Amino acid sequence: MRRKHILTTGNFYHIFNRGVNKNDIFFSERDYKRFLTTAIHYKNFTHKFTSSSVSDTVSEKLEKMEKPKIQILAYCLMPNHFHFLIKQLEEGGITWFIQHLINSYVHYINIKHNRVGPLLQGPFKNVLVDSDEQLLHLSRYIHLNPLISNLTTDFKTHRWSSYPSYISADYSDNLSEPEFILGNFKSREDYEKFVLDQEDYARSIDYLKHHLLD
Repeated sequence: MRRKHILTTGNFYHIFNRGVNKNDIFFSERDYKRFLTTAIHYKNFTHKFTSSSVSDTVSEKLEKMEKPKIQILAYCLMPNHFHFLIKQLEEGGITWFIQHLINSYVHYINIKHNRVGPLLQGPFKNVLVDSDEQLLHLSRYIHLNPLISNLTTDFKTHRWSSYPSYISADYSDNLSEPEFILGNFKSREDYEKFVLDQEDYARSIDYLKHHLLD
């Protein structure tokens, strides 16, 4: 059964949603790129000066401008749904990020395809990550999603995932921050072995059964 939590600052969450009636939400390579570009934009969004901050010192203003709202540890985009592993760094940060991302993307899709109405199945879903073990397991599950869903036989070739940033030091998707997860392993190769381990793969299937987008 899905759990919905009040999103509290400092915690990690599995954030996900899918298309209405399980329909696709990405229809072309351009759509995937647009979604990721928009996600990068809002992830990097910084505060603007307001009248209430006029009395702040320069250093206080700079600190406010540079404070991120969220940290994205992992993600995967699938034809009819998406997954994020996010840490909330500021009160309301996850909700702000997802709402702006989705509103912008749906507006783009509606104009592009001359459509109206919702694209996604209601508000986004969230599951609290309440242990380090669950955090690692969730990152694996997210990265295995293209394989579990039979989208590909080699999920390392799935372009719309943070997995390439995890297994290659020479690649960055400019959205995910893998260092926190990778810090639990001696090397990127060890993380890759962790993801590919057959026993852990079975555990990912079990996770899927309990948290699938029903």
